[in-house]
Amino acid sequence: MAKVLVAYASLTGNTEEMAELIVEGIRQAGGEAVLKSVTDCNADEIKAYEGVLLGAYTWGDGELPDEFLDFYEEMDELDLTACKAAAFGSGDTGYEIYCGAVNQIEEKLRERGAEIIQESLKIEYGPNAAEKETCRSFGRQFIETCAAVS
Repeated sequence: MAKVLVAYASLTGNTEEMAELIVEGIRQAGGEAVLKSVTDCNADEIKAYEGVLLGAYTWGDGELPDEFLDFYEEMDELDLTACKAAAFGSGDTGYEIYCGAVNQIEEKLRERGAEIIQESLKIEYGPNAAEKETCRSFGRQFIETCAAVS
């Protein structure tokens, strides 16, 4: 099974909870996952993994949070053509752009050559009981798809 980096930015704990549940799903499916806050790693670390899941909450009117910006900019130096990837995050439908940070992350991954192997996961606020299982399933699906396309 593939080794996956799950890196996230979280302010209120919602995206962190999503990341933890995604990692649970990866491990349930027999995969190996390393969970890190983007403030505790740099984008270059992505190259040490077969897959990457990047998550962030959306700030303001659809922007990346400040603590994700360094990591995001560091990605400009990477060739991710051998990397399987997906994005996730939390947001608020009260804003015009729902989960805009997730869209920006996915676009950056594509721009750098990563293969987006599944649709991004977007949750309003924090995951409810049903959405917790959706997060686990997202992780299981990601690792199973990684194994299938490797």
